[in-house]
Amino acid sequence: LYLLSRTRAGRTRTFHHLPSSLRVKAYRKLPKFFRIRRLLCSHAPYIWFGKVMAAEEDVDLSTLKSQLSQTHSMWKQEMERSQSQVDVLQAKLMEVKACIQWSEEDAKKELEVLWRRVKTSATLLTYLKSKARIMAVPHLAQTSCGIKQLDGVGLVDKNGIPLSGWSRNVDPSSFDGPDGEIWIGINNLHGSLDGQDGAYIGELLKSVQMVTDVMETLVKRVIMAESETANEKEKVTLGKEEIKKKALQIENMSIKLEEMEKFALGTNCVLTEMRQRVEDLVEETSRQRQRAAENEQELCRVKQDFESLKSYVNSLISVRETLLSSEKQFQTIERLFERLVAKTTQLESEKMQKEAEVQKLMEENVKLSALLDKKEAQLLAMNEQCKVMALSASNI
Repeated sequence: LYLLSRTRAGRTRTFHHLPSSLRVKAYRKLPKFFRIRRLLCSHAPYIWFGKVMAAEEDVDLSTLKSQLSQTHSMWKQEMERSQSQVDVLQAKLMEVKACIQWSEEDAKKELEVLWRRVKTSATLLTYLKSKARIMAVPHLAQTSCGIKQLDGVGLVDKNGIPLSGWSRNVDPSSFDGPDGEIWIGINNLHGSLDGQDGAYIGELLKSVQMVTDVMETLVKRVIMAESETANEKEKVTLGKEEIKKKALQIENMSIKLEEMEKFALGTNCVLTEMRQRVEDLVEETSRQRQRAAENEQELCRVKQDFESLKSYVNSLISVRETLLSSEKQFQTIERLFERLVAKTTQLESEKMQKEAEVQKLMEENVKLSALLDKKEAQLLAMNEQCKVMALSASNI
């Protein structure tokens, strides 16, 4: 009994800390002697009680053998149950391994799809950057948009429409489908694409095509604004020249008017002198009225002088009428000058309006640059996310 208890204690210290499935495997690897000893140790109290009863009541040894056979059968049943549990656990382990392998394959496929999308986005972003750099140079922007100079016609776009027929609005029909050259380049870069990748890349290409068309429209707007500004400058130059001519005419008229005023002042002096002379003559006539007969010859001479004075007065009246007509001409010139000033003011207001439109176009260009920067930041974020997913997948 002491040896059996020691053996049982040793068995407990050896296998008790292991799981049930490993304890069964370890028990199978033991030699037959140790397995029988374990069985005896597990039922040592019963054996000891049987021996005591045999010593006291002389029980037959066959009872002990039957108990041992029953214990052996119970042990076999327990082993079969343990084996079935081990098989079930192995099947579950295989299922878990298959699920893990399937999830790894799906993760690899998703990572490949994301990586392909990131490459496509980077390619399109590079295209947009190069397009924006080209649009920043005036002659390269015109060449990129298909705008060329024709003799007798002027600037013509890629569709053959002259500058006067260009529209300031963006054509939405150009956003329906991407450019065929871009599709061919992406297919050559990534190979055949599935439905989801095709839809995603199609949306990206629509966005890129929209930005490209907007940039071309902005280039056209800038060219139209420059041409309109040049025309307005020419009109302003012509208006200034006309103003200078009118100013010279007004100066000449003012000089003539001053001369006529001086002449009128001189005429007034002459008239005053003549009036004084007439008065003197009247006085002289009144004094010599008594000697009228005697001074008849003198009277004739006075009449002649009076006629000459009358003709002189008539000439002065004609001069006055000439002065009045000159004043009317001067008023007409002033009205023309006022109209010219109003026209100049209108041209200056139109020039300020055109400059405001050019400023708006520049602000729209800044907004598009900000949108490009935002798209670039989003693509960088997606690239970082894909790198993190790739690292996590490699760790798995």
